[in-house]
Amino acid sequence: MSSHFNAWLVLKDGRAFRGRGFGAEVDAPGEVVFNTSMTGYQEVLTDASYAGQIVTMTYPLMGNVGINTEDHEAEKPAIRGLVVRDLSEVYSNFRANESLPDFLVREGIPGIDGIDTRALTRHIRDQGAMMGIVARSGRSLDDLRKEAASLPSMEGTDLVKQVTCKESRLVENLDTSQFFTAPAGGPEANGEEKPLIAVLDFGIKLNILRCLLASGFGVRVFPAHASTEEILAVNPAGIFLSNGPGDPAAVDYAIKTVRELVPRKPIFGICLGHQILALALGGSTYKMKFGHHGANHPVQDKRTGKIEITSQNHGFAVDPDSLDPETIEITHLNLNDGTVEGLLGKDHPVFSVQYHPEACPGPHDALHHFVRFQSLIQNSQMGGR
Repeated sequence: MSSHFNAWLVLKDGRAFRGRGFGAEVDAPGEVVFNTSMTGYQEVLTDASYAGQIVTMTYPLMGNVGINTEDHEAEKPAIRGLVVRDLSEVYSNFRANESLPDFLVREGIPGIDGIDTRALTRHIRDQGAMMGIVARSGRSLDDLRKEAASLPSMEGTDLVKQVTCKESRLVENLDTSQFFTAPAGGPEANGEEKPLIAVLDFGIKLNILRCLLASGFGVRVFPAHASTEEILAVNPAGIFLSNGPGDPAAVDYAIKTVRELVPRKPIFGICLGHQILALALGGSTYKMKFGHHGANHPVQDKRTGKIEITSQNHGFAVDPDSLDPETIEITHLNLNDGTVEGLLGKDHPVFSVQYHPEACPGPHDALHHFVRFQSLIQNSQMGGR
């Protein structure tokens, strides 16, 4: 069982919260954001899109179902720190292997509980996501405030290099049965050879890989810095652009590669992949005030009028005014704030969504986008759209 200690959460603007530290007894700087999901803290902890961030969970009770080895979204967590209102010391789940505090100790990540997360969330909502530091209370508050005030912004920061894979690999032996039901009518169901998908890994979640495999695709993952030539050398039927952390505009090497791939292969992008596709098509992105982090965001498909409740995790968005309406159609909008949530290429077989159709955690309303990717590739192979 991990020990507890007095700790501080100090924000860049000087606001400070004192609480009880748990997990690793280390100081950690990061961008402080809030996540409104009621469940799924393990998936949040292990989602590489949270690299460089300290996550505040708005639901008050965390830790009650422990941690298990099956629900990780990456091999190692990239989160910098965790903030909760009430930490449950006792967990009850037949699948659990260890407690939340013990997991954080093992992974070297600090946590803090016993603070007013409602007040913190309102502060972030009003003032915007900002840098901060989780620290042990042995240091003076003045020193912590000075350090927090000096922390650089997430804007212009390439965090993809920290979480992408090191080399290309074929994805095999990944169990999909517990997490996803394969959509009907896929290539494998028709007795056809599996089309190979080349995945650009910006910090990909395991459940995205499960969804691609369950959709009847062969999957080869490439590092974010892979060249166009390396990717095309395996003759993929399509390209997938994954989720990931940080400022998409800073990942200039991937933007260049995607720009070269757009005329050559069908492409599907999710989250950071959506933003990088938009940048490759000539658009621009901007830093949001406090971003979207949660599992209940309503998104409307402009073409059908239908609403999907979606899982989201991003701090940047695509600027709609930067998109050329002659070549790009905005297909989806967030109903909370009107931000761009989906794009479709008019000249090339490419599309993207800002949210997470693979969920984990979250609803499955948007799983049909993997079927959409199937159709896009099949139509492209037949010479149509």
